[in-house]
Amino acid sequence: MAGRAGQVSAKRLGPDFYARGALEVAPDLLNKVLVGPDGRAGRIVEVEAYRGADDPGSHGFRGRTNRNATMFGPPGRLYVYFTYGMHWCANVVAETDGVAAAVLLRALTPLQGLQDMYEARGPAARHDRDLCSGPAKLTRALGIDGDLDGADLATADRSATIVDDGQPPPQDPAVTTRIGLSNGTDLPWRFHVQGADDLSRR
Repeated sequence: MAGRAGQVSAKRLGPDFYARGALEVAPDLLNKVLVGPDGRAGRIVEVEAYRGADDPGSHGFRGRTNRNATMFGPPGRLYVYFTYGMHWCANVVAETDGVAAAVLLRALTPLQGLQDMYEARGPAARHDRDLCSGPAKLTRALGIDGDLDGADLATADRSATIVDDGQPPPQDPAVTTRIGLSNGTDLPWRFHVQGADDLSRR
């Protein structure tokens, strides 16, 4: 693949990649490339893992509802939810069908379609690092919204997918507690690429 704003040419991740525990999938997603429905794309540099009944910070903690149904599988789906009355957040569903497990995509390094990203983000984005440095920023930048909830990333049935362009995940990712939670704050389930310019929080 070419440089920061180059064209993404890579292999789509198959269903077996996602059919593992969220704590396995999360660090392995680092340095993979999220491709939005119209081809805008960014390298994943920050994620958070979420589980079900043993994770009080998770949407799945109290069981399945209409809102969180996608989080319960099958794996490889995109779980998109609306928060704070204004933002979409995107998660990758993991584990097996019927089990609540997902990985929140927190930040990307923009790679493809930067001009469209700037237009989508508006005046709040003054630099490349402003485009996708947060879960709500990256969904807006890539054009991801509730219409993509349940999209199959492995088959790209709605054109959104995650691909491997040959850059491996970091051997020693940074690991911290998750951000912005009132429960489950002690769990070290946030993973990010050390030194990345586009993190939601350093």
